[in-house]
Amino acid sequence: MFDFKDLTKNYINGEWISGKSDKQSTLTNPYDDSALSTFPIASKEQVQHAYEVANKSYVAWANDAAKRRKVLEKVLVFFTDNEEEIVRILAQESGSTYIKGKVEVGLTIACIQEAFNYVDSLGGRELPEVLPGKINKAYRKPLGVISSISPFNFPLFLSMRTIVPALMLGNSVVHKGDIQTALTGGTIIAKAFDEAGIPAGVFNVILTMPYEIGDLMIEHPSVRLISFTGSTPVGYHIGKVAGGLLKRVALELGGNAPFVVLKDADVDQAVKAAIFGKFLHQGQICMMINRIIVHDSLYDEFVGKFIAHAKKLPIGDPRDKSVVIGPLINHTQLEKALGFIEEAKKDGIEVLLEGERVGNILTPTIFGNVSPDSTLAQTELFSPIASIIKVFSDEEAIEAANNTKFGLSSAIFTSDLAKGEELAAGLEFGMTHVNDQTVNAIESSPFGGVKNSGMGRFGNPWVVEEFTETKWVSVQTIDREFPF
Repeated sequence: MFDFKDLTKNYINGEWISGKSDKQSTLTNPYDDSALSTFPIASKEQVQHAYEVANKSYVAWANDAAKRRKVLEKVLVFFTDNEEEIVRILAQESGSTYIKGKVEVGLTIACIQEAFNYVDSLGGRELPEVLPGKINKAYRKPLGVISSISPFNFPLFLSMRTIVPALMLGNSVVHKGDIQTALTGGTIIAKAFDEAGIPAGVFNVILTMPYEIGDLMIEHPSVRLISFTGSTPVGYHIGKVAGGLLKRVALELGGNAPFVVLKDADVDQAVKAAIFGKFLHQGQICMMINRIIVHDSLYDEFVGKFIAHAKKLPIGDPRDKSVVIGPLINHTQLEKALGFIEEAKKDGIEVLLEGERVGNILTPTIFGNVSPDSTLAQTELFSPIASIIKVFSDEEAIEAANNTKFGLSSAIFTSDLAKGEELAAGLEFGMTHVNDQTVNAIESSPFGGVKNSGMGRFGNPWVVEEFTETKWVSVQTIDREFPF
């Protein structure tokens, strides 16, 4: 059993160290506001030390593929053996329902398993011979020190999808998860790698806040890449600062995912997919369905069945395995969601299902006949609020879907699979799923967005490109003639 009080220390240079800032943070259960643990956060000096030890440790780590594989094997055992316990912590710390927690730990285990396929990819491969007697090789090398910053909504997986490939490709990592999910987004991960025997300094977890450390995780001279998952405004800032320092970034930012239901779609299946893709984890997912775009000929049927299904979703304490709708992460997010609802009402948007606040839970809220240009349709809602847009043709549906500054995930429902694939290719999103919902992640597929949803790709082999650099090495085996 993991005790919250036992896992609220920083993991730096292979040691568990209490934060030395004079400021404290309290972990709170978002369902009932009960305090889980209070602890001091890390100081700027402690974070600087983490980067110093990370910079000294990665070269030996990068040169020992056997050690990396051995650590990976033990980390896999840790998460497999502790799956149910981690799901329990996700419920208490982040408000994750049992279904969501199982999905998250499952994705994490898949991420670890896929890493066995690229842990040995450092080194050289021979290229075609162009000049006589010249052997050319492309060497793949680690970048060095990587900053990893993850959010509260999928704290474990969205941390591990950076940490695992970064480490297994020979880099060292300094990681900061959202402090609201300090355990599942940080110290449980550190415990896994610590018990697996990772060398001191290679992996460091810090529990701190931006107001304490400023832009240190971007600006520190040792940092070669910043991997960030979170809001678009913060992503803009990271990109601006990193760009000025010629540092690489991998950014997975906000989304406004469309779920397009064409006139030949299977309505019953589309409703089931839309319910899952809209209300999993109370809609607090970057890939969540934000706009449901339905052809006029199916609109009434879809709306009726969607509302009926949403009304039946069980709400309550996420520690109850039957619950589907739990709390939002904090009061600020809840008030923000309620503000979206009030603004939509003021704009005269039709309320199809009136949600209500039950403690820290917001029950499903559904708006209909939403204009594609409305504030509601253009806002990433990050809550159990659904917007349904009516269209009258496939062309109008695709136009409405693309009508957003974001470009992360999307979906199309149709009985014509060839047409669905053709239309999918025309959607301006990094990912489009035909006859499925928008919340998907597969380790052997490219995951990432376009436009204001970020840059870079996770998934093997694309993630290998993100976390390594390529070097050309040539060997001239015979004397070369020179013109002067």
